[in-house]
Amino acid sequence: MTDAFGLMDQDRDGQVSLEDLKEVFSSLGKAPKDAELKAMIDEAGGPPNFTKLLTMFGERLGGTDAEDVLMNAFKNFDEEKKGTIGRDALRELLTSIGKPEDLLSDMEFNQMLEGAPVDAKGLLDYQAFTKLIKRGKEDE
Repeated sequence: MTDAFGLMDQDRDGQVSLEDLKEVFSSLGKAPKDAELKAMIDEAGGPPNFTKLLTMFGERLGGTDAEDVLMNAFKNFDEEKKGTIGRDALRELLTSIGKPEDLLSDMEFNQMLEGAPVDAKGLLDYQAFTKLIKRGKEDE
C-alpha cells in the first residue's frame, strides 16, 4: 500500500493532490477532466494522506485484512498484553525489519499514524486503530 501511495504522491509532499492525480493518469495514457479528479479528492474530504487513502481503500475494496486478522497481528507485538504498542517499537518494526521493499520510510510511518489513537506516553491503542482503519472515524 505504501508503494501505491508513493506512486500517486508524485511531488512527495505526503498528500495526493489534483496535480498528482493528473500526472498518474497521464502516465497511464488517460486524461480525465479536472472536475472528475476534483470529485475524487472531494470524496476523500480533501487531498488524501496515507491514512485517508488506506481507509478509503478499505471501505471501497475491503482491501485490508479482516478486523480480527489485523488485531492478531498487533497482538503479536504487544508483549505486556495491555492493548497498546509503543510508537517507537512500532516504528522500529515497520521501518527497519523485513524486506527492503516492505519497509516504511519515516515519512510514511508518520503519515500512517496521523490521527491514530496514540496517547501522551507514545502508546498506540491498536484496537481503536484497527477500528479506525476498518470502519472510519464515524465508529468512534
